Amino acid sequence: MEIDGQCHCGQVTYRADIEPEKVSVCHCTDCQSLTGSPYRVTVICSGDQIRMTGATPKIYAKIGDNGRTRFQHFCGECGSPLFTSGEGGPDDSGIRWGSIRQRNSLKPMRQIWCRSAAGRISSSNAAMWGVRSNASASDSRALWT
Repeated sequence: MEIDGQCHCGQVTYRADIEPEKVSVCHCTDCQSLTGSPYRVTVICSGDQIRMTGATPKIYAKIGDNGRTRFQHFCGECGSPLFTSGEGGPDDSGIRWGSIRQRNSLKPMRQIWCRSAAGRISSSNAAMWGVRSNASASDSRALWT
């Protein structure tokens, strides 16, 4: 599926080819801190699937709870989170769902880092998105079907 998106102020814009079934809800503590919310929704992809069409985002590096470095890409003007990337490899990048213009067509298909989920959030996500969860709150790679 071809998508496009931008930051809140419109300076950073992009186009990408994504697989809709790779939309995930992440409950890790880094996503909670970076968003100020209980989870973050991201479309997992490879970096070469993203084509910048506007300004270049700023990048912040952080070592995650799993010991790997993650790079957070955001607009330097408005601060909108846009992408994440890692140290390379397939499916090591992601596009932040809120920046995607076609986001209403993308439904999360799995949850990750569920043991870090805030309270009853992981079980209520399935109902919110209209899908059934197959995992307990302690499962760290819960697939939605």
